[in-house]
Amino acid sequence: MAETSEILVQSSDWVQSIATPSYVLDMAALKRNLARAAEIKREAGCKILLATKAFALPAAFPVMREVLDGTTASGEYEARLGHEEFGKEVHVYSPAYAPGEVERLTKLAQHIYFNSPEQIEKNLATLKAHPNVSVGLRINPGYSNATLGGALYDPCAPYSRFGATREMLDRVPWEHVGILHAHSLCESGDAGSVGLIEHVARAFPDYIRRVDAVNFGGGHFINKPGYDIQKLIAAIKAFRREFNVEVILEPGAGHVVDAGYLVATVLDLHHNEKDIAILDASASTHMPDVLEVPYTPSIVGAGAPGEKPHSYILGGKTCMTGDIIGEYSFDRPLKPGDRLVFTDMMQYSFVKNNTFNGVPLPDLAVLNEDNTCTVLRAFGYDEFRRRLG
Repeated sequence: MAETSEILVQSSDWVQSIATPSYVLDMAALKRNLARAAEIKREAGCKILLATKAFALPAAFPVMREVLDGTTASGEYEARLGHEEFGKEVHVYSPAYAPGEVERLTKLAQHIYFNSPEQIEKNLATLKAHPNVSVGLRINPGYSNATLGGALYDPCAPYSRFGATREMLDRVPWEHVGILHAHSLCESGDAGSVGLIEHVARAFPDYIRRVDAVNFGGGHFINKPGYDIQKLIAAIKAFRREFNVEVILEPGAGHVVDAGYLVATVLDLHHNEKDIAILDASASTHMPDVLEVPYTPSIVGAGAPGEKPHSYILGGKTCMTGDIIGEYSFDRPLKPGDRLVFTDMMQYSFVKNNTFNGVPLPDLAVLNEDNTCTVLRAFGYDEFRRRLG
């Protein structure tokens, strides 16, 4: 669990004043993270994109576009968001495209990646009509480094639907392919990032020499404590020297590590063999990865169960029995009205949330560098009703 954070001590006014639940982007933290991306770009000579599947807050895009080269999308709507709101390069990959989707994507994206040689052949007529769009092929490199979630988050897990396997590569119309795409990391440290780059260099040299660029995907947790970006920079520079190709990275969560919060309020207390606190924030609706991975998020000032004098199970207000965020301990007893600040809550949170049980979506807010808080959007009944058709 996280130790007491300076943010709670220095900025308690905003924690107490905002409505809850609220996702809050810490702008100062985001800028610190982007400085690492800028250093990697400058020293390694590579491109770095934002994977909007993990983080897509248009209010942050003006700051991010100052450093990043564009966005990467997992389908048409994310591609449109990148095109209309970010305004730089748009790369898009999906394991399959719906009828007419590739044609529509040619108006939104400069780079479209396909999952197999057959997909490229199927869409060649459309692609030839748009020579300004470069074609990418995703491969299954047979190497992965997913540090959490097991097969759930491992793109190279057995029977994975992602990417052309080695036996397919000789069927690829390489004369039409400009980018080789190898995404096989999840919350990876520098060892995984370097390992992927070196593995692709060893295993696919003949194919690398047929393209102009290699995209090593996302999952590079470049802002995770302990990630040695100098090792990543050295690996990219060595790869570029050997093959004379452009190198692209597309982190999503890696850009927003520890760059935001979910602020919640204790609504009530309950006891069933253990003390239980019921919050207005929910694992099921507001932080689904807590249940999917699963993992226990950190809370400012809280400890592991039994570490501090007062332990509680924290749960949401939905009717789902398993809507449990975790078990924590605190220095003093919790009471209704107490605010809790969950950390590292920008990645895969608001982009995945839902309105199950009619639980309201959290507000979206930004903590400015002067410690004032700006609410971007508040959601009410209308959003719940809209989703129901």
